[in-house]
Amino acid sequence: MFKKLCLFLLFITLLSFSKLAKAQSADSLALSTIFQSADQISSVRTLLIQRQGKLIKAGSFDGRNLDRPYNIKSASKSILGLLTGIAIEKGFIPSVDEPINTYFPEYFESNPDSLKESITIRNLLTMKTGLRSTSSRNYGAWVISDNWVEYALEQDFVSEIGGRMVYSTGTSHLLSVIISKAAEMSTKEFAEKYFFGPLKIRVGGWDKDPQGNYMGGNNMALKPRDLLKIGQLMLDEGVYNDEQIVSKNWIEESFGTYTYSNYNPYGYGYQWWNQKIGGYQTFFAWGNGGQYIFVIPEIEAVVVITSSTLNTTPRRSYKNTIFPLLEEQIIPFLKDEDF
Repeated sequence: MFKKLCLFLLFITLLSFSKLAKAQSADSLALSTIFQSADQISSVRTLLIQRQGKLIKAGSFDGRNLDRPYNIKSASKSILGLLTGIAIEKGFIPSVDEPINTYFPEYFESNPDSLKESITIRNLLTMKTGLRSTSSRNYGAWVISDNWVEYALEQDFVSEIGGRMVYSTGTSHLLSVIISKAAEMSTKEFAEKYFFGPLKIRVGGWDKDPQGNYMGGNNMALKPRDLLKIGQLMLDEGVYNDEQIVSKNWIEESFGTYTYSNYNPYGYGYQWWNQKIGGYQTFFAWGNGGQYIFVIPEIEAVVVITSSTLNTTPRRSYKNTIFPLLEEQIIPFLKDEDF
């Protein structure tokens, strides 16, 4: 009887191991398929998938190095949004309702304009200044100008303040300069002290304007694994290694929806985009060419994608392959698995 019982228990154990092996094999096959699909997207360079704080898989394509910093383009706007929140939390900036004339008195003394002077930090964060954009077809003229701040402030109104969204890298650049002026240190020094430092992130490169101000909203280089840290920080409500890096309230406000773009269906918060993807509300940092940090709270997932910045088009056609990969393969895999 005892022998039969032992044989039965051995059979159950072997059956359980067999089922586990089959499940693991299926998981590996699904992951392989996802990364093969990513590799077939010619522009994609790296893909990292994480759930519940656990890295599921990280891969690079076309001989690229996962440990090399990549230019994240406008995904850096989302980081500027977080730095603004930290500056407010630390008391350097009084509130989101502070008008910008506080920080550019010399400009407004020479160019008085009561409307422009009333633009607030909140208007900058939500791209609702009403000023003509310095992005897209206007970007080149802005970056070759002698003074990026003055050029951005000199733009005419194309909408009322607080009205429709006018996406503009110059607007985000004003946030960078304001942080520097308020904290009396460069934006990079501020970021390293209060954000990158605690997260153990090292910036690989960061452009400056002609006056030496670090660029707000473009041309910052970070490693894909560091982008994953930032996504996890957002998922963990601003906490990293038991330290509150960004306030929970600021994370929630960053993930709000205050406006929508005229050019896509996405909602916009404090320099973070959002959209329901695969049935789940997804928040993301987005840079031209296909630089993404996707945060999906309902399934506790973070997905990072970096891409080539060459041969991008005004129509942002790379979205037509990256978003289906996320919606049709990555999210179904993550939601159906028990990690």
